[in-house]
Amino acid sequence: MTVKIGGLAFQPVTDGTVVLGTTKGGWVYSGQRPSFEAKLPTFFTLEHPLRSSQVGAILGLKNDGADSFMECLTSFDLHELANTLSQTDEFGAFLETNPGEWELRTPTEAEWRQAHAQKKIHLDGGLTERLADAPASNYRGAMMDGRPRPNELLGPASSQAAAIAVHPRKPSVIAVTSVPLERPLPNVVARLVISPVRTGSPLRVPENTDLWSNVRSEVFWTTVLGIIPSFLIPIMRGMGDYASEGWVNLLFGGLCAGFFTGAIWRPRRSVLTFEDATQESDGSLNDSQ
Repeated sequence: MTVKIGGLAFQPVTDGTVVLGTTKGGWVYSGQRPSFEAKLPTFFTLEHPLRSSQVGAILGLKNDGADSFMECLTSFDLHELANTLSQTDEFGAFLETNPGEWELRTPTEAEWRQAHAQKKIHLDGGLTERLADAPASNYRGAMMDGRPRPNELLGPASSQAAAIAVHPRKPSVIAVTSVPLERPLPNVVARLVISPVRTGSPLRVPENTDLWSNVRSEVFWTTVLGIIPSFLIPIMRGMGDYASEGWVNLLFGGLCAGFFTGAIWRPRRSVLTFEDATQESDGSLNDSQ
């Protein structure tokens, strides 16, 4: 059932579970780990980013005839827009027919990917869309119920918002980035969602990893893929004396080879499931992802 508020048509996105992050084990993918499940309730989203004519109609701005995706909205402008819509009679009628507490805001990454998987939203190639989440270097500490991730950073990152970008020529390539909260940028757009307010303590991805498990794995694969081949190659070529006399060089070369392979390949990591996380009453786990 489509929900119309302020001239905007919000499409329903059914509840479900979406997997975020990657299971690839190479170091270059560390910013996309750990992979985890986010369990989402039903919510409503705009199919396309906001257009200038829509924003003008809601805020009572004069329309100059242009009707393109609006790129001059900051995160603060979007908050004002959502606040204006939340005071309309249409939103009040929505609350009367939908029990619970609801909010108007930009989507979180989990909500965006869930809606995208259900083909309820579209984002043209080359565009970047603002999200409700704070930026982060990886998925540790991410919310597993799809609520917005709070900004817990210091320095320049504290004035940034997470965003999602689509490759200009490859629409299937989607990446997470960040944009300034208070400054508009070219090709940066936004949309709104109507989402249930999550209450209670959030279930979050563990902040810590199983350090010793990762160390053991790294030692094993560095030995197998780097050190052992480094010594075997001269021995198989009939240079056994060098294997004993030049062992320092061979060891160093093996370590370098092991570190290089670690950058691009390591065994895949597991996906942290919502059920595994809820086994801990305080929501804190220690994993090796």
